[in-house]
Amino acid sequence: MSRLVVIVAPGSRGDVQPCIALGRGLDGDRVRVLAAERFRTLVTSHGLDFAPLSADPAEILGSDGGREWTEGRTSVTFLRGLRGALAPVMERLLADVHEGSAGADLVLAPTLGFLGAHLGASLGVPDVELHYQPSVPTGAFAHPLVPWAAKTGPCGRRLSFRAVDTVAWQVLRPEVDRWRERTLGLPSAGLRGPRRTETPVLCGFSDAVVPRPKDWPARVHVTGYWFLEAPAAWRPDPRLRDFLASGPPPVYVGFGSMRPSEAERTFTAVRTALRRVGLRGLLGTAAGAGEDDLLTIGDVPHAWLFPRTAAVVHHGGAGTTAAALRAGVPSLVCPVFSDQPYWGDRVFRLGAGPRPLPLRELTADSLTARLLELSGNLLFRRGAQYVAARLREEDGVARARQVLREVG
Repeated sequence: MSRLVVIVAPGSRGDVQPCIALGRGLDGDRVRVLAAERFRTLVTSHGLDFAPLSADPAEILGSDGGREWTEGRTSVTFLRGLRGALAPVMERLLADVHEGSAGADLVLAPTLGFLGAHLGASLGVPDVELHYQPSVPTGAFAHPLVPWAAKTGPCGRRLSFRAVDTVAWQVLRPEVDRWRERTLGLPSAGLRGPRRTETPVLCGFSDAVVPRPKDWPARVHVTGYWFLEAPAAWRPDPRLRDFLASGPPPVYVGFGSMRPSEAERTFTAVRTALRRVGLRGLLGTAAGAGEDDLLTIGDVPHAWLFPRTAAVVHHGGAGTTAAALRAGVPSLVCPVFSDQPYWGDRVFRLGAGPRPLPLRELTADSLTARLLELSGNLLFRRGAQYVAARLREEDGVARARQVLREVG
């Protein structure tokens, strides 16, 4: 008898796509993905069940609380900002998660509020944590949100993970504990939150990008990325197809969700820098119209697009970073918040791109300098191609499927 596997995916498209890829790979199981309503068609088009989460990540980031959250300059202000961003929607989000997980035999969820632990305890079923960045304590490196702890030695680095977990739980604990007691019929999880020492962890990234620390326990599985391929029937817009055919490979530039005023300022600088360096560009923005050397594009599968570019300039989301590395093209990361600076640093240390350029520091002059470095240093392309060759040897979905078959 097949299991009902519920995958909680409350984030952006970069969080939802790996969950779809993972769900498609669970042969013999029925899979239900919980995500924002805007992803309904994306999920169901791949043959998976869907249940909506009323909290939309784009709306959250665009709110006053969301802007304060993303503008946090330290890990503490970032985590505190999380509460302000989620407070208006947290009650609805928890209600949706509870309703959408009904009947589950297995729950897969990110670390946000330890949702999987609460649902598993309520339903009497196992849960598995999904990690899109390294989040298990180790002495090998610091938590991605606390990079300064790298200099504190193994004990300090290990403590950085405990600190992030503790602060994140305290930020969300009032709403989550109330939900546990009133809706799930569970006691308070207390100051420390649920114990997670035995819970299996699936890390949806590659050992080629983040080498697995030797002190991680056996319950932590670095499976490789869960890539979602472009649909077989997908075809590019004729404008994009003709633009790609009309000259040398362009540089793709995209930074995810941005406020209109911010996008206009940023992409004005991007256009100027690209023209100074003499590069053609694909701009992932609605701001502006197409020109001979620049083309604005909408939603195009990165798996199809990135191999056709000369380089990628992006915000450093885990999914976009993975897609650029897999394509074997160099990239420049312009991080905004969260784990994005961490992924930018990984790209640099892997030799697949220059040092990150924080988006708030992006100007026509600063980007021109980075583009000259990005396009002129052949070692970046060699570094990206080396990582890509290793990623092609992996099948993250197959490895994750093998682990999940042993759960429960």
